[in-house]
Amino acid sequence: MFSGSIVALITPFDHDGEVDYVSLQKLVDYHVAAGTDAIVSVGTTGESSTLSVEEHVKVVAKTVEFSAGRIPVIAGTGANATHESVTFSRLLNNTGIAGYLSVTPYYNKPTQEGLFQHYKAISQETDIPVILYNVPSRTAVDLKPETVARLAELKNIVALKDATGDLSRIALHRELCGDQFILLSGDDATGLEFVKLGGKGVISVTNNIAAADMAQMMSLALSGQFAEAEVINQRLMPLHKGLFVESSPIPVKWAAHKLGLIAHGHLRLPLTELSESARPFVAQAMTEACIL
Repeated sequence: MFSGSIVALITPFDHDGEVDYVSLQKLVDYHVAAGTDAIVSVGTTGESSTLSVEEHVKVVAKTVEFSAGRIPVIAGTGANATHESVTFSRLLNNTGIAGYLSVTPYYNKPTQEGLFQHYKAISQETDIPVILYNVPSRTAVDLKPETVARLAELKNIVALKDATGDLSRIALHRELCGDQFILLSGDDATGLEFVKLGGKGVISVTNNIAAADMAQMMSLALSGQFAEAEVINQRLMPLHKGLFVESSPIPVKWAAHKLGLIAHGHLRLPLTELSESARPFVAQAMTEACIL
């Protein structure tokens, strides 16, 4: 379940800024039909930082309900206070999720020992598998390979989502953590290369609007058909880049609304909707990727 094409799912909002559960169910059905391998619910792309604790838990639970066992759901549980991540782990423990995705604590810049203790505390709260998430560009802290190796020895820390874009780390992670530890890319632009070098898949933003293509590409790559996978990847490359022309998930929510996947493209402040000047750029990327 922690391999292949995994979507970092957007959280749809209605005109009043409330979670749009009708659109959420439509998104889940879309990914099941497209062959997406798993859903990450309420991660960074799901605007976790703007949801209340009650909303966070409900969105994950409803995503599990809508999936109806057809696709695994991984819950985002990241926070910059360890007690908050532990609380999310407790609240979501019996919702039917397949795993947790927990981003490194942001803003307060913990040491490597602090990061180790943070994840150790989460691990001790549950038997559900935990995926580490390292994205220094957003968090201002880097989970070093040596710390990942220490964490990989804990009972249920099973994988790493690496959004550094540093492909040189793959071999080092494999050497330090062993072949059983799962490496997932968190960077669409280098995701295929990541798999070529030994990764098991990608947790993807692009997947929100090009799910079938991403599923096919990852299936080909994991079966060693890299030339065929590269053809798809090159077609999607404008999306991999265009969906980050403004802070994610701003562009991808606009694109998902344009495709009719969600009823509205609204976000919660401090995120604002895609600027008028950026819209032609994203639309052109969608056209070049043959999804518009």
